[in-house]
Amino acid sequence: MDDQRFADRRLLNRPVRRVLSWLAASAASTALLGAAFSQASQPSAAADGDRWTSEQRAVLASLQRSALGPAVPDASNRVAASPAAARLGKLLFNDTRFSGNGKVACATCHRPQGQFEDGRPRGLGVAEGQRRTMPVMDLRASAWFFWDGRKDSLWAQALGPLEDAKEHGGNRLRYAHLLQQHYRAAYESLFGPMPDLRRLPADAGPHGNTSEQAAWAALDAPTQRAVSRVFANMGKSIAAYESTLHYGDSRVDRYIDGVLRGKPADLAALSTDEKAGLRLFIGKGQCVTCHSGPLLTDHHFHNTGIPPFDTRQPERGRAAAIAMVKSDEFNCLGPFSDARPEQCEELRFIADKDPHMVGAFKTPSLRNVALRPPYMHAGQIATLPEVLRHYARAPEAAVGHSELRELKPHTLSPAEIEQLVSLLRAFSGPVMEDGVAP
Repeated sequence: MDDQRFADRRLLNRPVRRVLSWLAASAASTALLGAAFSQASQPSAAADGDRWTSEQRAVLASLQRSALGPAVPDASNRVAASPAAARLGKLLFNDTRFSGNGKVACATCHRPQGQFEDGRPRGLGVAEGQRRTMPVMDLRASAWFFWDGRKDSLWAQALGPLEDAKEHGGNRLRYAHLLQQHYRAAYESLFGPMPDLRRLPADAGPHGNTSEQAAWAALDAPTQRAVSRVFANMGKSIAAYESTLHYGDSRVDRYIDGVLRGKPADLAALSTDEKAGLRLFIGKGQCVTCHSGPLLTDHHFHNTGIPPFDTRQPERGRAAAIAMVKSDEFNCLGPFSDARPEQCEELRFIADKDPHMVGAFKTPSLRNVALRPPYMHAGQIATLPEVLRHYARAPEAAVGHSELRELKPHTLSPAEIEQLVSLLRAFSGPVMEDGVAP
């Protein structure tokens, strides 16, 4: 196993505020994973039933949802934890007027009645996009957003689709007018007086069509900044709402709690195949290398040789997104951020020369993964068994280099694949809004 090499690479993109504590635990974590891989890979392990070594128990404990802890506050969004902002954000999230055709809301693709995604290979707003819709639960634990990490905050992420021609297809001045018309009191109670928009055109924005861009260019700089601030505050309200959305416990959480606390009743939460899948997950299958922690993701970017959606133009993934996030007017260091420069460590110390980011995409959470096919960043793989077979094959990447080839993958038998699929289904649990099902 090349666990330390993977650990060192993840450090290059790890949020700086977490680095010191991570360094202290790095050697111990690597040793625990190495021991867990070795012990869980032994042929007799499946016969051990509910017996786990101390190293394996430590890894299992790290996977429990209860290990997540409180989210690190987003210094760039002063209303991130505001209930009033969350209430406004929920209204905006579900309002189709905030789109070019009046038919698309955030909830169109991030459907609350599902997994806050749409079940499509690629999102469908005003038109079909190029990426799969990502769920929005427990995103405050992340430092980078979208499949390629081109945004560095939850509120900046919320703004991207609003001006994207294929998603909402609108423009920021139109949105400012709508906020003033329909949500002025709620907005001003949070952010203060709105600017005077009465003499401004109905539509203008830096990313709209030709006439909208021309109208935006005709505005003076102070007016542009005032409209952009309203737009930014709209994103901050939506982020406050999204921050209330969380995964609930799964049967795997209950089983792990039974193992750690010696609760016989909870040991029955998983079937024999699901327990065998859990041993594969932390052992021979090496899944926990990237799908680690209580959200079953390392929040980082990896090239795993997924075939490109468009073979004529393979995407560069994270490598292309780094310049985008650094130049984003809505990033942590930008004029609309509430953070001080020293609070923007992730952006200030971003690793922008790592060759392993070519063709790399973000590790998704595996919580509720069985409830949201298809898979990968553009829905390239339809089923979980196909995903596992891809990882076992470890093909070379169309662009960049697949990290799977460094993991020295083991052949998985059809029975082992089914055991892992059984476990992945057992990661399913409720979606919660402030502790209550939405």
